[in-house]
Formats: sequence, C-alpha cells, structure tokens
Amino acid sequence: MAIKINLAVMLARRNARSKELAEFIGITEANLSLLKSGKVKGIRFDTLEAICTYLDCQPGDILEFEAD
Repeated sequence: MAIKINLAVMLARRNARSKELAEFIGITEANLSLLKSGKVKGIRFDTLEAICTYLDCQPGDILEFEAD
C-alpha cells in the first residue's frame, strides 16, 4: 500500500506556482519539490492545512491511497 501525493496536479489545476506556495506555507522550494515528488515520509498537519488553504482544496485532493 502507498500514499500518492497529487500536489503537482493540484498546483496545475489552480494555475499556482511552487515558489509562491512555498513562500505561503513557509518551507523551502527544495522541500516542496520533495513533497511534490513523494520522496517524504510524512507531512505535518499544519503544513497540509496551509497547502489546502492556499489551493482551496481538501486533504483528499492532495493525498490518495493506492492499494498494492
């Protein structure tokens, strides 16, 4: 089982830039890139909340469960 991160998809749907999102949530662009690529082991709820606020979406729009 795996959690798929659809952050790049949501950024494209909202015509938002990674740089602006990183500034809004207070993380580096490098860390946001790692998050977008799914190379992270976890995400803080306050970071997820800030992403959802910026993109006007729900956590389920960003995180998706995929069974093996």
